[in-house]
Amino acid sequence: MERPSFEAELTGEKGEAMGPLTGLKIIELAGLGPGPWCGMLFSDLGAEVLRIDRPSDVGTVRTDLGASNERQPAFVNDRGRRSVAIDLKHPDGAAAVLRLAEQADALIEGNRPGVAERLGVGPAECFTRNPRLVYGRATGWGQDGPLSDRAGHDLNYLATSGLLAAMGPPEGAPAIPLNLLGDFAGGGLMLAMGVLSALWEARSSGHGQVVDAAMLDGIALLGGIFYGQRQAGMLGLKRGTNALDGGAPFYAVYETSDAGWMAVGAIEAKFFSELLDVLGLDPGLAASQWDRGAWPELRARIEGAFKTRTRAEWEARFADREACTTPVLDLDEALQHDHARARGSFVPLDGVLQPAPAPRFSRTPGAVQGPAVPAGADTARALQDWGFAAREVDALRSSGAVVQGSVHTSPHHSNS
Repeated sequence: MERPSFEAELTGEKGEAMGPLTGLKIIELAGLGPGPWCGMLFSDLGAEVLRIDRPSDVGTVRTDLGASNERQPAFVNDRGRRSVAIDLKHPDGAAAVLRLAEQADALIEGNRPGVAERLGVGPAECFTRNPRLVYGRATGWGQDGPLSDRAGHDLNYLATSGLLAAMGPPEGAPAIPLNLLGDFAGGGLMLAMGVLSALWEARSSGHGQVVDAAMLDGIALLGGIFYGQRQAGMLGLKRGTNALDGGAPFYAVYETSDAGWMAVGAIEAKFFSELLDVLGLDPGLAASQWDRGAWPELRARIEGAFKTRTRAEWEARFADREACTTPVLDLDEALQHDHARARGSFVPLDGVLQPAPAPRFSRTPGAVQGPAVPAGADTARALQDWGFAAREVDALRSSGAVVQGSVHTSPHHSNS
């Protein structure tokens, strides 16, 4: 695939951080799912995020399916921060993390409830060293409740929320929306929002606090409108029969003659009328848009029309029409799309096109601060930048409390 040529939005000319969170110092206890994504978001917006990896992972680059011995620059969620390998089961390792916490504004972790406490780096120990610290915790089920100690992944939390059952066609299995809703939207984004909110409050109170970001809670919050609609009798339990789950013919995807797909989101009457016009259908059909009894026939008419042309032909016909109808792009096509190229929505880094920092700021833009690095690549240098003397680092290495991996030469900023 030919790659678009974009101007990458990287760190400043002298390697300094960029973005509205410049000056913020965050410790990330390495994990999977929401934690790395949240750490990436903080880094993209200018914070200095120091990732604490396990010594057993030294020389690997992690993915959300586990650590890999192969170089994995495509795992963009680890981009933009340095890695220190610390053995948290070693007393000197836990002590090193607490010393780092003295200088940090926030710490984020994604262990099961009680694990950080057993390792000696829980909230109580950290608050003793730094009362202003915000301690962000990302889990699936939350810090309490009957399921809090159970293992799980994005799909399990989505299933328990009731929302997985509402996604997909009327017949067959529910549709899995990747791991977007639990790990990233319901987990990582809620964790970031919670940590920033607690940091704002700490500015006036002088006290940090624990942020309990449960993916199940976050998913439920995202789906609030649907719980409300169900209880008001506006939403049926049978999936694929409601207005926004593919049941409505004006909010659905349709196959084209070349096995492509078009996405129709013509909810408002004016957009639906435009849709009918472009498809060459009877404009009188607009009167039955919200008549659920007419939906099967209406869907069949629209479906038949789309089958008469290729996706490219329909894309051209809808290009200048306000019908909220667009082609369904695959991942490769999305990288090449004119709108993405014009906005610089994807930037090249380490041979991989990846999403640019978001949201965008007019005066203090965010920036990708560097690629994902192998675990432990920055142990010695980062610890010194965070106040450890060289002899102290040597002593920690000798004791096995920290491990130095292969040094990574890509630029990473330091606010120290």
